[in-house]
Amino acid sequence: MFHTYGEFIARRSKIMLGLAGLALVVAGVLGFGAFGKLKAGGFDDPAADSSRAQRVIEAEYGGQVNLVLLVEARAATVDAPEAREAGQELASELAGESTVTNVVSYWSTRAPSLRSADGSAALVLGHVTGDGSQIANRTEALIEKYTGDHAAISVRAGGDAAANHDVTSEVARSLAIAEAIAIPVTLLLLVLAFGSMVAASLPLAIGGVAILGTFAELFVLGSVTDVSVFAINLTTALGLGLGIDYALLLVARFREQLATGQSAHDAVVRTVETAGRTIVFSAGTVAAALAALLVFPLFFLRSFAYAGIGVVAIAAVAALVVVPALLAILGHRVNSGRLPWSRTIRSGSSALWGRIAATVMRRPAIAAMPVLVALLVAASPLLGASFGTPDQGVLPASAASRQVADKVRTDFAGNDSAAIDVVVTGPVAAASLAAYAEELSRLPGVRRVDSSSGTFAEGERGPGSPFGERLGRPDAQRLAVVTTLETKSPAAQDLVQAVRDVPGPGGAATLVGGDDARLVDTKHSIGGRLPLAALLIVTTTFVLLFLFTGSVIQPLRALALNALSLSATLGVMTWIFQDGHLASVLGFTPRPMDTSMTVLLFCIAFGLSMDYEVFLTSRIKELHDNGANATDAVVHGLSHTGRIVSTAAGLLAVSFFAFGTSSVSFLQMFGLGSGLAILIDATLIRGILVPAAMRLFGRRAWYAPAPLRRLHARVALAEA
Repeated sequence: MFHTYGEFIARRSKIMLGLAGLALVVAGVLGFGAFGKLKAGGFDDPAADSSRAQRVIEAEYGGQVNLVLLVEARAATVDAPEAREAGQELASELAGESTVTNVVSYWSTRAPSLRSADGSAALVLGHVTGDGSQIANRTEALIEKYTGDHAAISVRAGGDAAANHDVTSEVARSLAIAEAIAIPVTLLLLVLAFGSMVAASLPLAIGGVAILGTFAELFVLGSVTDVSVFAINLTTALGLGLGIDYALLLVARFREQLATGQSAHDAVVRTVETAGRTIVFSAGTVAAALAALLVFPLFFLRSFAYAGIGVVAIAAVAALVVVPALLAILGHRVNSGRLPWSRTIRSGSSALWGRIAATVMRRPAIAAMPVLVALLVAASPLLGASFGTPDQGVLPASAASRQVADKVRTDFAGNDSAAIDVVVTGPVAAASLAAYAEELSRLPGVRRVDSSSGTFAEGERGPGSPFGERLGRPDAQRLAVVTTLETKSPAAQDLVQAVRDVPGPGGAATLVGGDDARLVDTKHSIGGRLPLAALLIVTTTFVLLFLFTGSVIQPLRALALNALSLSATLGVMTWIFQDGHLASVLGFTPRPMDTSMTVLLFCIAFGLSMDYEVFLTSRIKELHDNGANATDAVVHGLSHTGRIVSTAAGLLAVSFFAFGTSSVSFLQMFGLGSGLAILIDATLIRGILVPAAMRLFGRRAWYAPAPLRRLHARVALAEA
């Protein structure tokens, strides 16, 4: 199959390049429309109780508080005449905005919880309406209009809407800085890696095709379903990274075949037979890992599956069409513009990696043991990992929404903006509602419960709610459970469960929402589907590697080593970002591991690790099938692929490590974690543990039961 295709592409190279150019133009036209189709948000499970509660509150009560204006008096207190007048005017103007509902202020309610303990600050609360993208745009306009220093007061914006605005702004700025660092460094390293200007341009061609093609895919998908705007960032990073991987593999093999004296035509055919087959299986393993993200209900995670599968498939197709066609036309000119040190690069083998493999094969246990111990020690912090969702804490201390959140937490008696919302989804008698609110107010950690039947604290009726009659409807009721607990803390999450355990008033059904409830539901939604995602990854990877190698031992060995590598990576990220080591160096606040980003990091790192697994195993199997003994197959296989894998990993790691310059902690964690996982895999795993395992398994490394051997012979895509 691959021989036939290689003959075809070598003979029809100009026609195929013309068709590829036409497809690229169409993809470019569609792709530029993708940016208008993508959405912000997507971090919540739409079927969770907290999401359902949010929809009821938005439909019936004007929405949950997502905008907090912190108003600070520039002199005296917020009760001084000038500050009071300015605050009242601010609240009145905000209430007049068509995009804002449920505006409540200290000056309109005189609620003590909306005034700081020292009287220097007060709060104005409101809800910015719309979907994720609309809220982002409207919040930006409101911040520009209302915040800043005025004659008697100064105003800063906080709450979920402002925090999301700040996170988006910081991420955009951080990515621009990361790209400004990574792109020139990557271009320089490409020239050094390929040894010639012409060859170095090939991965850029594949990456460009993959990126534009995926943008076109996202435009189509964004027209029919929700797709996160962050999918763009994965598309560009992964598109260029896979372009580098696949181009390195193809060009290295093509140069190797030319060095044996083959014609350009024959070299292209043999390159497609070998490296082309490797790319097909490599793309399959990466896509299978990313496809596992489709099982999660959060469209933020599903969007990375859409983008990841698309960019992998398009990069593979581009590599198998554009690169062989260009190589057939270029022939020996692929080495044009060569650099003085490029002779070794063009030879296709690395004496260093060969010596490493030979050393490991002589003493596999001695070589592997220190690496295994180091990786297990690195993985140990993962045992104490806790998980959360993004909030103002991921931002630097200089961000306005972070400052507002810190001020509210330390200086205000109760955080009304982060109350646990309870929605009673049916009519209920006033007496039953009052008894229900009274029972909730007795729960540990509850400061008060606001309801249309009154405000309760520690089981006693108190002053009226700042929300007044807005909490009651003939067919539904809303209660606000204001707590003394740190938002999203373990105690706050336990309180959410305690509230849910209290029977509804008069037997009516209840929905519990708010920031803490969303965290509980998000962790449940992701955690409940992790076993299915893991099963899909393991099953598809095993099947693909079995079809690739014909062995049942090789897939099991690859899965075990990848699990060890990723556990070590996640353990190091836990040690850094949760336990707080390097916090002063990287400039972040220690916090629980971000649930969604940890899952995303795992899937992407797993897929890229399998990419390099296929590269190395392909060459070892080729030599094994040609009669080499186990030691020679591994030594020569690593000498031919070690430079390719380490170079590709280094180039891709540069792109990810550049995210470490970000001011948003979850982006730092993703970038540093991805880069570290790639380097661990390309060096410790491929360079030491794979040769050690192959030596210990010996001839059993290629074992498969007889029925599976017959199946493999029947269905596998074998080399010619």
